Formats: sequence, C-alpha cells, structure tokens
Amino acid sequence: MKNTEKLIIKYLTNSISKKEWDELNLWFEQSKDTKTYNEYIKINCAIDDIMSEFNTEKTKNSLLEKIKKDKRSMITSRITKYLKYAAVVTMFLGIGYIYQQGFFSDKTENITFPSEDTITLEHENGNLEVISEGGTTEILNAEGETIGTQKGNRLVYSGSQTEPKELVYNQLTVPYGKRFELILSDGTIAFLNAGSSLKYPVRFLKEGKREVFLVGEAFLDVAKDSKRPFIVNTSDNLDIRVLGTRFNVSNYPEDETTEVVLVEGLVGLQINEKSDAIILEPGYKGSFDRQQRNITTKPVITNVYTSWMKGELVFRAMSLENILKKLERHYNITITNQNLEYSQKKFNANFGDEPIEIVLNYFKNTYGINYTINANKVILK
Repeated sequence: MKNTEKLIIKYLTNSISKKEWDELNLWFEQSKDTKTYNEYIKINCAIDDIMSEFNTEKTKNSLLEKIKKDKRSMITSRITKYLKYAAVVTMFLGIGYIYQQGFFSDKTENITFPSEDTITLEHENGNLEVISEGGTTEILNAEGETIGTQKGNRLVYSGSQTEPKELVYNQLTVPYGKRFELILSDGTIAFLNAGSSLKYPVRFLKEGKREVFLVGEAFLDVAKDSKRPFIVNTSDNLDIRVLGTRFNVSNYPEDETTEVVLVEGLVGLQINEKSDAIILEPGYKGSFDRQQRNITTKPVITNVYTSWMKGELVFRAMSLENILKKLERHYNITITNQNLEYSQKKFNANFGDEPIEIVLNYFKNTYGINYTINANKVILK
C-alpha cells in the first residue's frame, strides 16, 4: 500500500507520470479501494480553509492537529511518517489547492482518471499534465521557464532566439469527443482531431529538419522555412515532407490506410529513405496501404476531408464500418454493430455539429437500420 499512497499523492498534486498513472488506475480497478483515497481528501479538507492564504506554517500545523485528533486511523499514521520530509507540506498544499478548485468531492465513491477523457500533455520527463479546456495556464519546462501558454482550446509555444542544445519533446493527446489547436515554436499550426496525439519538439533546432510524430488525424498549416524541411512521421513509418504547406493527415491505427489530403503547396510521401517520394499537388489525396506497402493518389474535394475542424461529419462513398469508427471518435461512444448486412455498404451523408441521435435516426429512417442507445453505448440492429 505504501507505493499506492505515494501514487495517490502524485495524482492529486498533478505530478504523476503516465507510467505511474497507469499503475494507479490498474490498482483501483482491481482493488476498488476508495477508502484510502477518500482519507487523503478528508485530511486535505482540514487545511482547505487556509489554502487561499498559501501559508506553509499554518498548513503544517493544521496537518499535525488533524493527526493528533485521529491517531486511530491507519492512514493518518502513514501521513505522520511523510511529515518527516519537508516536501510533504508542498505536496498537501497542492492537494488542498486542487480540492479547493472543485476537482474532488468527499461525497463521491468513484475515481475518474482523466487520461480517458481529458486532454493531456506529456513532458519529456514523463510527467503528465491535464489541459483544462475552460482554463488558462503556463507551460513550464524542467527548469521552471515558461515555454508556452494554454488558453481554452489552444496551446501556443513561444519562439526563442536561443537555439536549444538538444531537442526536448512534449506530446499532446486529445481523447475521443474533443478537438484541439496547437501552435508550435516555429509558427506551424496543428489542429488535432478526436483520438489523436502529436509528439513534437518544444523548440526546433536552427538547422536540420523539423520532425513531429502523429497518431490519429491532424490538419497542419506548416510555417515556411526553405532551410528546414518539416516532416510528419506516422506510426506506419510513412514520412510526409514539406517546406511550407497546408494539408490533412489521417493516421488512425485501426484504419487500413494512412491518408494525406493536400490543400495548398507541395507534399512528398516517402515510405523509406531508399524509396522515391510521391509528390502530391493541391486537390489530391495520397493513400498509403499498410498491408501492400504502396501509395496511390487521386483527385478529391478537399473540404470533405477538412470538415471535421468545424465539428462537421461528411461521408463520401464510405463503408458503414468506417463510418461507425468515425462516430465513435467524434462522439466518444462505443458502437456495436449487429447489422452485418450493411457493414460494407457504402454511404454518402452530411451532418453538422449535431447530437448522435440525429445521425442514428438518419440511418434508421433512410435505410431501416434500427438502434438502441444507453448512455454512451450504441447497438445497431
């Protein structure tokens, strides 16, 4: 339990790494032990009334007083051990502040781990930071320097005249049901779709390539720089090379192909360094078949592939199976398809930023595909 308690403290103080987060989540799923977790919250409540003053001495005294009054509690005896370390004051100061902001309630018996449905930023050292869409915060590096600012659905990294000694990466992850805008230090704009993540340098080197790593879907407006080519590396080892251009990349692991749709400029698609690059022109889509390991191109209407940035859903000659995947990501739901007759049938449809019921009713009224919906679970019949 000692290690679990440390993980709980790290979680509450927003200093937990992704690996530690997964470990804590697994512990909770297996043990269902909310008592230990809630005891930490109760102890924190004792210092909540002085958190607005951020007085370290008062916080320490309040903690000690709470422990004296409740020696019978196992959890407080463990807290007493932690008080041997000076860092405990800082830890519980953070817990109190987080509680004060309304993140937790001592009435709930359920722990929700935000890795599943919140936007997260993973730092170079593995620490995971939750990005609140309704908030504003400064992004700090390991030295405590401000490297970026987040406000609402946008995160902007600041440029620097000083060249970094080495590349330091952050990774932004957007869960199902959400979208997010990211501006890199060179001015490149990346719009991330639901269920996507982008790994990128906090600051690029002044020479050489600008390389990022994408899983999922993103629209990129790349800042022009003839001396530093911009490379999007996908999970299937397809490299997308540009100097300055606007294009959409769809690279979800569950899809059979990676698709690149060019809106403006020129894009080179290359499977490996020894292969010749396939050059895309505006208005064309390049599709990389992961099984066949080949690239095909064809002209397309680009708006169909970029409509997701406005919250719209546009399907053109798309199988029901693939449509359901997009609906799951867009609405953050789980869909079970029992209507195998229509699974590979292709459909054309347009939807605005509408509830999932509107979309399901379209297929029901037009094609007779019935459904049931319970919370975030849908069954097609």
